[in-house]
Amino acid sequence: FNVIASDAMAMLQVTNEYVELMDKEMVIVTDKKVVIKNLDGELMSRASYIAELDASDIEKGTYPHYMLKEIDEQPLVMRKIIQTYQEENGKLSIPGDIANAVAEADRVYIIACGTSYHAGLVGKQFIETWAKVPAEVHVASEFSYNMPLLSEKPLFIFISQSGETADSRAVLVQVKKLGHKALTLTNVPGSTLSREADYTLLLNAGPEIAVASTKAYTAQIAVLAILAAVTAESRGKELDFDLVKELGIIGNAMEALCDQKDEMEMIAREYLTVTRNAFFIGRGLDYFVCLEGSLKLKEISYIQAEGFAGGELKHGTIALIEDGTPVIALATQEHVNLSIRGNVKEVTARGANPCVISLKGLEEADDRFVLPEVHPELAPLVSVIPLQLISYYAALHRGCDVDKPRNLAKSVTVE
Repeated sequence: FNVIASDAMAMLQVTNEYVELMDKEMVIVTDKKVVIKNLDGELMSRASYIAELDASDIEKGTYPHYMLKEIDEQPLVMRKIIQTYQEENGKLSIPGDIANAVAEADRVYIIACGTSYHAGLVGKQFIETWAKVPAEVHVASEFSYNMPLLSEKPLFIFISQSGETADSRAVLVQVKKLGHKALTLTNVPGSTLSREADYTLLLNAGPEIAVASTKAYTAQIAVLAILAAVTAESRGKELDFDLVKELGIIGNAMEALCDQKDEMEMIAREYLTVTRNAFFIGRGLDYFVCLEGSLKLKEISYIQAEGFAGGELKHGTIALIEDGTPVIALATQEHVNLSIRGNVKEVTARGANPCVISLKGLEEADDRFVLPEVHPELAPLVSVIPLQLISYYAALHRGCDVDKPRNLAKSVTVE
């Protein structure tokens, strides 16, 4: 038979051969043939392609859920990314035309949705801090209808796990009409965003099946870090640390965290079993991770959760704090450590039940969990893992469908 699918992954157990459909085409599908015509009724001839995916990679194995399997795969993904982007001499490398495109841009526009947007916020920090290139992060669905005034030599970076995100593709179509260069960061080679952009950097995370993204998020941050570091070097800027070495340390820290599932389950039981809402607070990079942590919790456990910059609480949201409200705070950044500690005291004074997750070296006696020591600028790669696991166990104990939360889809292929 022949079948129409919104994503190659959806039919991978049946076939690896696909034919791409373009805009403003219609297709007549029968069990024996596929006929493609344009809107004038003219026949279109197009060869099929073989999807670069392995059906064996989408099996759960001994895991009860894909999400738990994919959380556990993150240390391996980190090592695979290093291996992919490292040359024989040990230096990190990306194709020269990509590095040049970023280095020559007067501004980088990062376009993404959901989890990928949160990864983009961290990536912006890397690109600006290390490569000294101005960067903006935009929600694709908003950018599509409200395009800001663009710089003279922009580069667009599209971040999408599936490479099929409709909102992001709508922006890509507009960008290409304007003649601007585009780079896609995706987990799926041969996906629409990959085929239609000028350049692609692959995440090498392997197929991600659970709707709630985990390993793709950390892969996106790692690849953005490599992109920023290589661009910095091409612009004559030198990082004050060895990124390859630090990413290796990250992989080991991830492994250690994945081995502490019992502790994460205990935190989920303690803070999130009966609550109807929860808040995540952080500053700087921690704030971006809080946005991702709150998204993970709300999408699979259905607990109303919000991530906030710590300093914003007193500008309105603190009114929602009542006795027992769980507030999860991240403290991995030394320069704002005292400030976030002050915010924790503010919510505690109003009856909140605080759960502080801190980086080793910044911990205090009452902190609920201490992360292994890693480079603080790369802390989002490890601080997110407890939030992923806490969300997983909160959903599990509330009887939710962890891998397929209600009303959501893995590839958002409609506007």
